[in-house]
Formats: sequence, structure tokens, C-alpha cells
Amino acid sequence: MPPKFAPSFILMNRHPHTLPPLVIFFFMAIGLVSAIAFRLVTIIYAIKPTLVRPIWYIGVLGYILFFAYRFYISEKRKNAVRDNHLLEKIQQGAELDPDDREHVAYVLSSIIKSKEHINYLFIFLLSILAIGADLILSWHH
Repeated sequence: MPPKFAPSFILMNRHPHTLPPLVIFFFMAIGLVSAIAFRLVTIIYAIKPTLVRPIWYIGVLGYILFFAYRFYISEKRKNAVRDNHLLEKIQQGAELDPDDREHVAYVLSSIIKSKEHINYLFIFLLSILAIGADLILSWHH
């Protein structure tokens, strides 16, 4: 049973499934736009300070959506494992019934289909570029 504090949208139905690719790419795009917005703040400040606040809001609101989505996915995976005692069954070498296999397949498929690694790489690279741009801009002023 999921934790009592979990909102109803986190609760899984009996047959877990991954979200459609369009939804996955939509939230990946939101994460990327937010990452870009945050990394642009120092550059925008040097060029047009009045745009800093709108760019910052784009970043913050985007991250709210992106991380709410990531929380939802994480909770779905954990609930599939926890509610079906999958970890215990695997550790004990117990036989998995078809329902268990469906939940294991969901968790593994969800990990494989996830695009979060692209966001992490993008954020890493953009952060390096943002630091470089800020150092260059502050050096010239």
C-alpha cells in the first residue's frame, strides 16, 4: 500500500505502464528550457538586466513542472517495487508470477525510456558554458 501522504495521482492502477513518448519528450523539453533559462541569467544580466526576472521565472516554473513529473515517475517505480514486494522476492529467489513480471517490466522499461540522462548531460554542459560566459563577460566589464 502506498504511503498515506501520497496524492491520488501517484497511485498506480493494477497494470503499470510507461507514458507515451510524446509526454516523455515534452517534459524533457521543459527541463531543457529551464536549464537554458537558468544558465542565461548571468549572461542576460550583463546584456539586458530587465529580462533577468522573466528568464528566471521561466526557469523556476519549468523546473517546478519538470521535477513534479520526475517525482511522479519515481513514485510510480517505487510503488511498483514496494507494493508487490519485488525486491524481497528477487532477493529470496522466489518465483515471480505474471503480475510481478509485469511490474518488473514496467520499472525496467520506465528506466530505459527515461530521458532524464539527457537533461543531466545538458545541464552539466550548459553549466560549464554559463560559467565560462560569465567569466568572459565579467572580465570585459
